[in-house]
Amino acid sequence: EELYIQQAVVFIEDAIKYRSINHRVDAGSLRLYRWYYSGIIQWGLGLTIAAVLLLAFAERPSSFSSSSDPRHRSPAWQPPCGLTESIEMICLIILSVDVAVKSYLIGWEEFRKSKWLIGYTVVILISVMDWVLSVSMVCDEKLRVRRLLRPFFLLQNSSLMKKTLKCIKRTLPEIARYPKPVSLLGRALLFGVGSSLHVCVCAQDPKKNGEWELHFRNLPSSLTSLLVLLTTANNPDVMIPAYSLNRCNAIFFVAFSVIGTYCLMNLLTAIIYNQFRGYLLVSHSHMTELFQSLLQGFILTQDAAAAAPSWKSGRTVLVLNSEKSTAERDNFVLEIINLCFILYYLFEMCVKIFAFGWQGYLSYRNNIFDGFLTVLLLALQITIFITYRLPYSQWEPSAHGVLSLWEMIRLVNLLIVFRFLRIIPDIKLMALVASTLLDLVKNLRAFAGILVVVYYVFAVFGIWLFEGAIKPPDSSVACGTYEQLEYWPNNFDDFGAAIILLYDVMIVNNWQAFIDAYSRYTTEWSKIYFVCWWLISSVMWVNLFVALILENFIYKWDRSHSCSVMDVERIRYETSVQLIFRWEFEPTEEELVCQLHQHPHLQLQW
Repeated sequence: EELYIQQAVVFIEDAIKYRSINHRVDAGSLRLYRWYYSGIIQWGLGLTIAAVLLLAFAERPSSFSSSSDPRHRSPAWQPPCGLTESIEMICLIILSVDVAVKSYLIGWEEFRKSKWLIGYTVVILISVMDWVLSVSMVCDEKLRVRRLLRPFFLLQNSSLMKKTLKCIKRTLPEIARYPKPVSLLGRALLFGVGSSLHVCVCAQDPKKNGEWELHFRNLPSSLTSLLVLLTTANNPDVMIPAYSLNRCNAIFFVAFSVIGTYCLMNLLTAIIYNQFRGYLLVSHSHMTELFQSLLQGFILTQDAAAAAPSWKSGRTVLVLNSEKSTAERDNFVLEIINLCFILYYLFEMCVKIFAFGWQGYLSYRNNIFDGFLTVLLLALQITIFITYRLPYSQWEPSAHGVLSLWEMIRLVNLLIVFRFLRIIPDIKLMALVASTLLDLVKNLRAFAGILVVVYYVFAVFGIWLFEGAIKPPDSSVACGTYEQLEYWPNNFDDFGAAIILLYDVMIVNNWQAFIDAYSRYTTEWSKIYFVCWWLISSVMWVNLFVALILENFIYKWDRSHSCSVMDVERIRYETSVQLIFRWEFEPTEEELVCQLHQHPHLQLQW
């Protein structure tokens, strides 16, 4: 019976962690299985994967320079040949042991069915072969294929990330299916209007219409300009040349923005939201409700008492301090007021320690935070007394050192404002917003992990394609271009700079400057790279993020109308990332029984 209990416990853990149950279930294998999935082993494996991914910052081209601007960049530190390779080989050995343990635990038959494990093995083999090639070439190779494959280690290590990727894969066809008629209609309309306008304007003298020629001189240039206009990144830059010739030309740009930006793009956001809504709208069984009521007293571990009235006065003093200039603030009155508040905080801490005892006082995180700030404030105030003796009207603590003691006091006082966060649970709307933000931080790790993978892959591709492509020119440059805007630090010369450039393109603020620069310095085909990144990051990922925020907040908002203020905190359990995908992935009872009967290593006796 002890073996049956262990099997049941492991199956429950598999369900919670979204792991497959098709693994060996004998006593020895279960011990190995639980040891493998223990916290310390998984943390070690996670650190190994993180180390492999972070090697891209140290490998050639290295990101270890003070600036990425090619005009001011000092020679980056280049690791000696064999340093990063040695670290990488150690990590690959650990990952090889990982795939060996996983393969043993599930057996050969299940291994042949697991695409992830087969891919894991293939990626490790390719990485080892590419590593051998690098060492044989004394680290002088131009292309490291294994850098492109490293994000796979992050994906395969997270069951929830795999489920998220599978969900996104299922959603993409739906997103492509619904807006297709609308997008075709919009494209036909815009193409007709754009073509007629192009013909009308180009019929004029090109010398008087040079800026228009810059944006619409041919089909690729026109498509690029309209695509950038769709993101509203440079609306006036594209519209003004034509608008200055004839005010009626603005009709085209207004129609394009209204249809494309405000209709089609928002429609796309609505479609993505519609595909993901309902993940939180799940029906809870009677046992789930009983389980929640059983845990009701334990979910909220402490009473969200209102903050001490001192926070209002403390903020008043901070406002007074910030309102004063450096010359005016160092006066006797404000120093005495600050000292009084420090003594008040000390008195409050002593009273709490007397009332709760040391163990009770330290059992609350708020008390630990407040106590740390109070002790720090007191230590700084004592230091001021030792340095300047007793305060008098002529002292100038701001005149000593790079960061004066007075500035330190102000910084710590700013931290005390965080005591104001205590009252958040007492305000329903604030509690709702705060809990939504906390849920996003906790529950979107799988989405963030996939975003890291996409960033990593595109950064590696960008380095392969565009490393060293842009050189600072000696001559004058046109206004509004990459050179005139001094976007030199945004380049693909190293991995760190590539990540920042991709982020700048993702937020589509003046991203046409990057497209124009790389199309001029390399080839027009470079636009495909940036457009693909825009579609994946800005269109797909940002809209998905907005959809999840909307779903999380609307679900909590609807539930909060029938809940008390304190019940808003309890909704966090119902919006965990597991329940977000519960409707999509939770099998029925019949499917569970069928899976148990088909288990390759479990013999059931009824």
